[in-house]
Amino acid sequence: MQVEVLVFEGCPHAGEAMARVREVVGHLAPGTSVDRVEVDTPEKAAALGFLGSPSVRINGEDIERRSTSRGSLCCRTYAGKGVPPEWMVEAAVLRALKPEGILFLCVANSARSQMAEGIARSLAPAHVRVWSAGSRPTRVRPEAVAVLSEIGVDISGHRSKTVSEIESEKIDTIITLCAEEECPVFAGRARRLHWSLPDPGAVRGTEGERLAAFRHTRDELRFRLGHLFGESRGEAPDPRK
Repeated sequence: MQVEVLVFEGCPHAGEAMARVREVVGHLAPGTSVDRVEVDTPEKAAALGFLGSPSVRINGEDIERRSTSRGSLCCRTYAGKGVPPEWMVEAAVLRALKPEGILFLCVANSARSQMAEGIARSLAPAHVRVWSAGSRPTRVRPEAVAVLSEIGVDISGHRSKTVSEIESEKIDTIITLCAEEECPVFAGRARRLHWSLPDPGAVRGTEGERLAAFRHTRDELRFRLGHLFGESRGEAPDPRK
């Protein structure tokens, strides 16, 4: 795997970006080097199709799957920040590693992990197997079923499962989604990622308010999993909502 961080001299976010990418790559693909590529002239920026500093490429592909035929010496932002979020780097590295068995975990296996399973199955290549489970499974939340049906994903036949029901030898990647709770433990050898998302099931209020919380989580999962499976799914959810 070839991992590059493209920067220009004086970029205030170059060091932080290099550190983040090296940490993620060291965790998911030990032994893989991360190369710093200095973009120091407009000609080189144009030749590289430079999207701004810092940019991260894995096997020659931008982590946001963006491209340009021009290139310029400019700064780059990711949702208003100067470095890509950790999950975005993880998704790009994992995409290059081509996972074949993915398990999503949260405590109750009722909302976040169920939605992640449904969305991932709708986006992943046919050969990729996807599961979800929890340490204390309850039932699939009707709000999760409702908001996924709005985007054409049917999880009405899903049930909450315990981690003991999952065959560890089939799993090569685990993504935990817990935030305030203690995440489940799953035995077996697998890459492990943590995408901390608040539990929409903990939101109290009117039906509309509860559904809004589930839609926000759905959209965040759809955005991240779209990056993982190489499909653009629109703009990033607004973090202020």
